[in-house]
Amino acid sequence: MGRTTPWAVLCSLVLVIALNGDAVAQSQEAASKPLRIIAFGAHPDDCEIRVGGTAALWAKQGHQVKFVSVTNGDIGHWAMAGGPLAQRRTEEVRRAAEIFGITTEVLDIHDGELLPTLENRRLLTRLIREWQADIVIGHRPNDYHPDHRYVGVLMQDTAFMVTVPFWCPDVPHLKRNPVFLFMEDSFQRPTPFRADIVVAIDEVIEQKLDALLVIESQFVEGGALGSAETAPKTDAEREARRRQVRESFRARFARTADRFRDKLIELYGPEIGSKVRYAEAFEICEYGRQPTAEELRKLFPFFPPKK
Repeated sequence: MGRTTPWAVLCSLVLVIALNGDAVAQSQEAASKPLRIIAFGAHPDDCEIRVGGTAALWAKQGHQVKFVSVTNGDIGHWAMAGGPLAQRRTEEVRRAAEIFGITTEVLDIHDGELLPTLENRRLLTRLIREWQADIVIGHRPNDYHPDHRYVGVLMQDTAFMVTVPFWCPDVPHLKRNPVFLFMEDSFQRPTPFRADIVVAIDEVIEQKLDALLVIESQFVEGGALGSAETAPKTDAEREARRRQVRESFRARFARTADRFRDKLIELYGPEIGSKVRYAEAFEICEYGRQPTAEELRKLFPFFPPKK
């Protein structure tokens, strides 16, 4: 067996130092690189309601967020439908995205007609890959609305598949599976929603309410279940309805904070968590990457450091 020369030892040490230096540099680059988050809602208002506050917080820190409405919402009004309504709702969420500081896209699929097809699985796969997502958010697959359910199914079906090179090979696969999350709901069967992550949105609550109020077709005029009798008829009535909607949503997000108070205290500590007034909540889907507690704090950099 040959002897190792001092020169060989020195070269080996230089190589190890260089490799470690590269690893440190890559780690530092990853830590400073903006997060990329994509959220899928069934209609042009779903992401805005359930993720808007957290999206605004991410955006304030320089991270990149995209909302995708998987259908165009073209039957979601009591008095109008088709292309004109789809265009109106697209413009509403575009204005909401400006307020949040994020990107938005509305897909050209008819409201009420979404199906978990192979074509749509490819569509969501491509969107996640093109966005280079670190986090993917969507509905749970048990929900009152078929479009909501199928967004949940499609989102789950892309988990893992976004990393497979020869699935949709026209778009480069992701080297690392994103963390997949479900948005909050209140459905109990077959399993109730579990709040793994609860985000305090107090500092952006007015921003979120401002964004929701530009979606007038749904929240001021009543959407698909409104009527000529209940819709506001004068400017004064419209303004009164806007105030009512604002306070109704404020109360909704306060209920989320109260519902998951224990989790807020766990994540923010007793002093902060007990005082949070408004929140959004998310459940980790078991099909995507399973983040550690430390990684969750990097993906949601709003929580105070763990003591």
